[in-house]
Amino acid sequence: MATPMAKMKELTKKRDELEKEIAELTEVLDSQQGVGLDGPLVDSQGFPRNDIDVYSVRHARHNIICLQNDHKALMKEIEETLYEIHAQAREKQNTDEPMEISVNKPVREQEPFLIVDRLDPGSPAADGGIQVGDEIIKFGSVMKENFTGLPCIGTVVQHSKGKPLHITALRDGELVKLSVKPDKWSGKGLLGCNVLPIKR
Repeated sequence: MATPMAKMKELTKKRDELEKEIAELTEVLDSQQGVGLDGPLVDSQGFPRNDIDVYSVRHARHNIICLQNDHKALMKEIEETLYEIHAQAREKQNTDEPMEISVNKPVREQEPFLIVDRLDPGSPAADGGIQVGDEIIKFGSVMKENFTGLPCIGTVVQHSKGKPLHITALRDGELVKLSVKPDKWSGKGLLGCNVLPIKR
């Protein structure tokens, strides 16, 4: 049986292939006078339009609708698998030693994939020791290898509400391990900080 991480890699590969197919079929529709998914296929007299390839348009439309349904189901499966990865990592963390800030340990084996660009004073993130400029290597169960976009970070935060969320970050070249508890507070969101993907 495939591990959740292996399953996630397979699912993201499938998602990329689906999105490529949808893009290619959309190009077909665009090449047919930009008819799109709902442009008319008949002229004002009710005859098939002779300025477009009606068969190609119908075929592309049908396939796009099927692929969009597949894509929707796949995204739900990706979200569920991400939750599974997160739950598994949390179980492992619960058996680990409490995480504390460690100093003088440069990290090169794993690359950061997020950077904190905003922090609200008095927020759960600030209380947990997060600082602006922290480069995140691990956010709960998410690392560079399985990071699929900011929505997956939002999912982890939601699933961690009221529970410790372990974060590993680089700060001034040093490895910092933090424990943050996402929860409702006087400001926006459950964390009170903003992260951006790091583009290498």
